[in-house]
This record gives sequence, C-alpha cells and structure tokens, in this order.
Amino acid sequence: MNERATAATAESLYLPRQKVYPREVSGRFATLRAVAAWVLLGLFYLVPWLQWNGRQAVLFDLPARKFYVFGLVLWPQDFIFLTALLTIAALSLFFFTALAGRLWCGYACPQTVWTEVFLWLERFAEGDRNERMKLDRSPWTAHKIARKSLKQALWIAFALWTGFTFVGYFSPLSELLHRALDFSLGPWETFWTFFYGFATYGNAGYLREQVCKYMCPYARFQSAMFDRDTLIITYDARRGEPRGARRRGIDPRREGLGDCIDCTWCVQVCPTGIDIRKGLQIECIACAACIDACDAVMDRMGYPRGLIRYTTQNSLDGRPTRILRPRVLVYGTLLVVLITAVVAGLAMRTPLALDVIRDRNALYRVLDDGRVENVYNVKILNKTERPQTYVISVSGSVPLELDPEPARFSVASGEVFPAVLRVRAPRWEMPPVSDIRFEAVSVDDPSLRASVTARFIAPNEGGGS
Repeated sequence: MNERATAATAESLYLPRQKVYPREVSGRFATLRAVAAWVLLGLFYLVPWLQWNGRQAVLFDLPARKFYVFGLVLWPQDFIFLTALLTIAALSLFFFTALAGRLWCGYACPQTVWTEVFLWLERFAEGDRNERMKLDRSPWTAHKIARKSLKQALWIAFALWTGFTFVGYFSPLSELLHRALDFSLGPWETFWTFFYGFATYGNAGYLREQVCKYMCPYARFQSAMFDRDTLIITYDARRGEPRGARRRGIDPRREGLGDCIDCTWCVQVCPTGIDIRKGLQIECIACAACIDACDAVMDRMGYPRGLIRYTTQNSLDGRPTRILRPRVLVYGTLLVVLITAVVAGLAMRTPLALDVIRDRNALYRVLDDGRVENVYNVKILNKTERPQTYVISVSGSVPLELDPEPARFSVASGEVFPAVLRVRAPRWEMPPVSDIRFEAVSVDDPSLRASVTARFIAPNEGGGS
C-alpha cells in the first residue's frame, strides 16, 4: 500500500459516513460473482430441506449431541474433526490470499453475498443508482413512502427467512415450519430466528461497507500475507496518467494524456466507495467490479483493456512474477497434509469407542483361592444410529477370567454406557505389571469392534518376579 493510499485510508476512517450507491455493472467478473452468490445462497437455503434415510441430511442436533452430515454422524467425542476443519479453513484463507489477494471477500464472504442480495432488492424497489440518489434527496411523498416501504418489506421478509433457515440447521426444518405456521415456536427458536434475521438485515441492509472497513479484522492483517507476487486488483498509473476527459477517437498520446478518461465509473461501481486509482486500500474487497467498469469504458473508447486489472506489483514494475514461493508452498503443504489426515480419519473412524480405566483405589486384591483381581471402569460409546449389544472379552499372556461373564451390554444410540469389570488371573503366573487387552464386539454387527490396552497389577512375589 503506497503513501498516498495510506493517507487517503487514514483520512477516510475519521470522516462522517456518506452513503454508497454502487452502480450496477456487467462483465465477466460480475457474472462470476452472481454465479458464486446463487450457488452459495442455494446451498444455504436448500440443504436443510434435503432428506437422508428418513431424516434431515444436515442437522446439528444440539440437545441430542448429534451432528448429521448426510451419512456421517458425529458426536462430541469427534470434536477433533471440527478443530481440523477450522484449521483447514484458516489455512485455505492464508493460501488463497497469498496467491490472489482477497478472493474470499469479493466472492464468498457472507457479508458480500448477502449485501449483493439486499442491493438487488433495493434496485428492484427503488431503481438504479441515479434513481436511488434522487429518491433519497427528494422530500417525503406518497411515491417515496411506497417505494421505501416496498424495499423494507422485501428486506425484512428476506432477513426473517434467512434467520428461519439458520435455525433449521439446528432444529428439523419441516417440523420448524409446521410450528411456525401454528405460532408455536419455542422461545429459543424464536429468539435465534429474529436475532439472525436482524443481524442479516442490519449488516447487509445498512452497515454494508462499514462492516468491511471497521468490523472485519481480515483487512487489518491481510498485508501480512501479501507480497509483491500476490495477485491484486490495481490501476496501471503508468498507462493511465495523466488522466483527463477527451472525445472518442482522439489519440491520447498526442494530447499528452493517459488512457484514463476520469469518468469515475470505477468509483461508482465500488461497493465500498473507494477510488482504486489511489492504490491498494484496506477497504478493497477484490470484487473486481472496477475491472468490469473500466473494461467497458476502454471498449467504448477503443483502447486496450486492462487499465485496471488483476496483476502483481512485480508485473507492474516489469519484473517476473513467482507463483511458487515459500509461503505458498508452506500453506499448500500444510493444507494437503491436513485434508489427507481428515479424510483418512473419517474413513477409518469406527462408530464405537471403548475406554478402560483401572480402579486406582486398590492396586490389586488377592482372593481366597490365590488368584489376583483387578477392577476396571469401562465405558462403551455407541456412535451408531441404532441400539447395539456389545460383548466384551479380555486377553493376556495367561488365561484370564472376566466377571461378569459373559460381559454383555445393551447400549442405546449415542449412549455412553458405564460398566465395572473384574479381571482375575493366577497369582503365581502373573508378573508384577503386565498388559492385558479388552475388546468390544457388536453382536448385531460384528464389523463394529474396538479394543484398548490396560495394565494388570499383581503382587511382586508372583511368577514374574
């Protein structure tokens, strides 16, 4: 970020807010943003309606502590996967930022996507940029009240549906809809519907670029991930300056002008209201609207496209651009390793967990018949969606006896079943400390099995002394 851009940014942070009226623009990047918005919004609003084996395909059932993702059922014990996914998301942000700047902000950030929708609704109700500016400056009349009321009605309806859909990820959406139609929503469902709807309405309807400028931390630390080889949106000052108006068909070089005709379209289409010609600024969300606007002007003037374009600082300075560089390689390698680990972990994940802890109140107990007994607290977690019956067995270097025998337990879906097991062994055949192995196998599905190793303690004068 150059000194002129830094000064302009610092000054803008202390100025009273002036409402931004982004001009609608068409072009290849505008089409890409629209496609991204439709895909992301489609996923958000449609996924809760998908069904899988008689239940909602994606459902985060907090009371039952179950997290359904199509055929995958996750429990609180699988929290490690959520941690890994959040780490992957952070590394992905770093990776793509180092490569191509703020792609996330321009095309996939929820603030950007929902602001685009609210802008579409605003244009539908109030008209294009000039009409909206004229309407806001005009006195309150029946016509103005009608158009403003239509916009507010559309905003509020869309925000409430957004909040309702959000709650549908945590409470079955079909049941939620029936209760909403009967006006029998629970207090928490009602609260989160209105809270999330209000947050969407406020952030995307009113705050808009203020969220990016003052609330989002990403703009503050993006410079730590940028270098001279990062792909950014920039204005080619060498080609564009000195800027100035002129008639079409005039050779700008003969008039001592650059290619920029100072039409300010790049400013008018910017959703954050910045002038990209002042250099890279923290308010820039890399939406590329200025590129589409400038390319359209260049086409009209008969000049080559690319006065504003995606490029790197090295490219602007006539130096070669390096795509593969240390930070990109590090981020990419970590991403591949983490994604591979998560996929492998999910593939090898067994929906059965067995935990065995030896009772430490007494090291051992010598029975009247001379055998040694250790007591173990066993916990069986059934992660399947059906009740299961498990049989537990124990094995070691010598024959062992398990009490109760058979150790057979019925465990409900999602239940952590506690059991106390006693393991007995011949006193004179056991070393002071040895490893024994517990194994749990489902009677209903023998492929469900888990095993764990525990310690067996015997008197020091035993056979292993």
